[in-house]
Amino acid sequence: MTKTSWSRFSRLALACLFVLSVATVPAAAVSVGDSTVTSDEEVGTEVTATATLTELYQNPSLETWSIAGSTELTDVTWTVEYYDQTGSKVDQESFDGQSFSGAQVNADDGTSEVVLTITGTVPEVSDYTYDPAQSFTVLALEQTREGGSTNEIQTWTATHYTEESRESRNAIEEAASVVGEVNDEEADRRLQNAIEAYDGEEFNLATDLAGQAQERAEQTQQSNQRMQFILYGVGALVVIGLLVGGFLYWRSQQSGYDKLG
Repeated sequence: MTKTSWSRFSRLALACLFVLSVATVPAAAVSVGDSTVTSDEEVGTEVTATATLTELYQNPSLETWSIAGSTELTDVTWTVEYYDQTGSKVDQESFDGQSFSGAQVNADDGTSEVVLTITGTVPEVSDYTYDPAQSFTVLALEQTREGGSTNEIQTWTATHYTEESRESRNAIEEAASVVGEVNDEEADRRLQNAIEAYDGEEFNLATDLAGQAQERAEQTQQSNQRMQFILYGVGALVVIGLLVGGFLYWRSQQSGYDKLG
């Protein structure tokens, strides 16, 4: 291959790599600034979450688009506030329901920042699982364009629980921290049974089984510690015996030397 041909080939290869790298980079959407969203809440609790949207007209470059939102909270109210570059509020809209769309962002209105607030009630748990912990969507936002594409902005999720399920989970987690430190098949079996009971929404049984697993593991720990102390004691006696025996041998050798003298 000539030098000229190799140079052309190199430029072509670099161009191909550039195209591939661009194609594999996901398109960035609107940026999310400050956000206050719960990560763990009890069922039935009323919560409020906020998210601030910035860099509204970049990646992709759009002068007009709409916000769409969804949630698994119940009894939901959405508030969308629009601010200009000076920080002054220029408009506000409200929506009800677990989803909304049509909150328009327009550069001609001077909007440079949008603050979205959602208030709702944490929903019931439909399916309990210990691992992973049951969760729900607190807030999911999308950027939409009429007749065009939809870009996900961000989704926030949270775990939810009842008083009974949280007590049961805490008992299992506490037991697991102890069971994991010992080698005891019975303790491990009881812990697995506790997790199965949790998944079956038998929380009182799960708490009881977790307590049994922890008690068994603690007994094993104590037994192991006693055995260690015994071994240490035996080792100490052996060392003392060797020292005493060595000393007596040395004395006998010294005595023998004196008689010869």
